[in-house]
Amino acid sequence: MNVVKILELDGSNQNTIDLPTVFKTPYRPEVIQKVYNNLNSYSFQKQGRYPAAGQMVSAESRNTGLGIARLARAKGEGFPRAGQAAGVAGVRHGRLAHPPVSWKNIYKKVNKKEKLLALCSAIAATANADLIRKRGHLLNNSIQLPIVVSNEIESVTKSKDLEKIIIKLGFEDDLKRTYARRIKSVHKNSKNRRSALSVLIIVSNDANIGRLNNSLPGIAVKTVKSVSVLDLAPGSKPARLTIFSENAIKELNTLKFTSSINLEMNN
Repeated sequence: MNVVKILELDGSNQNTIDLPTVFKTPYRPEVIQKVYNNLNSYSFQKQGRYPAAGQMVSAESRNTGLGIARLARAKGEGFPRAGQAAGVAGVRHGRLAHPPVSWKNIYKKVNKKEKLLALCSAIAATANADLIRKRGHLLNNSIQLPIVVSNEIESVTKSKDLEKIIIKLGFEDDLKRTYARRIKSVHKNSKNRRSALSVLIIVSNDANIGRLNNSLPGIAVKTVKSVSVLDLAPGSKPARLTIFSENAIKELNTLKFTSSINLEMNN
């Protein structure tokens, strides 16, 4: 389908728009998963150990002839620590053999073309209703994908107005799913305290609605230049329920997206 309807904020449709070439990208879940894991590694916090941990003790070996192991032992006498093995790995209160170091690079690099292919494939997956439902989103059969909304949505500045628009567009059930999961997890130690992810809204780069990012539980607002595989396929599982503004669809018609698709088609 090369033409899609443009929805108004009240859910009605009047005009149509041609879909960009990026929506013709083949679905590549293995590439999306790899790129997601590599990009997600940049958010990991580095950790390390104090280099002298377990070694700040006066200890030396007593050598042979005493019928005891030749481990370094704490010096002194008359206190519990005296004579105990210390300063070596594998003993009580000893050092770690190979501790993690804070200067290690724990992030994974990703190729530019591979990253671009994963982004294009994740964008194209937003037009697949089966993938969206498989991820857990509640989607009506009457909704045509991909979802394109008029540019009026970019001027929204209040969270309550954005919530009303999402309901009028037919995503009330998916929004309730987000709230239900949030209310269910009331215990502080619950594993499911985070809200379920709902609609992702992609707009142009100068839109005012960008201030409402994460203002509603499960609702994210991203621009065309800032959106990534982390947003389109959370947990490396596409496809997320996505709303495009009319300007965002026009901005997707860029040379870099088209060249990536042509490269994939040639392979």
